[in-house]
Amino acid sequence: MSDRDAAFEAYFAARSDAMRGTAYLLCGDWHRAEDLVQQTFTKLYLGWRRIQRHEAMDNYTRKTLVRTFLSERRRGWFRFESVGSPQADRPVDRPGLSPGLADERIVLLEALAKVPPRQRAVLVLRYWEDASIEQTAALLDCSAGTVKSQAARGLQTLRALLDEERVR
Repeated sequence: MSDRDAAFEAYFAARSDAMRGTAYLLCGDWHRAEDLVQQTFTKLYLGWRRIQRHEAMDNYTRKTLVRTFLSERRRGWFRFESVGSPQADRPVDRPGLSPGLADERIVLLEALAKVPPRQRAVLVLRYWEDASIEQTAALLDCSAGTVKSQAARGLQTLRALLDEERVR
């Protein structure tokens, strides 16, 4: 095994689970999240030799993940490919997590999946990944103002969806 492959393998082992969690929040489906992570790390591996600053790898990987998700949404194949049932994609209750909290988490994830993709990407990067406005803008190749407006619209949409759920 070359040094290049060993370095890539170590990076993949260290970061793939975190990227899978982010991918799940973006797409709302564990199977698609796994596919997104595979596509992202394949692209990363292909460019591994050209990457000079391995300390900035997380941002590059996150940017590749988000772009892969958004370009996939534009192509529209997700409308035709459906794997598993919605029940299979529900998060599993963890020990020590109160039942009410688990239910709230499920409702939040279902509402997040209904937020438009670009707004969802901003919400996930800003509030899950804890990226700054500037970092989010760099990851999405847009202006800070766009990030602010997409975050505001995304939060508004999310609140409306959660309010609808409370009424039910």
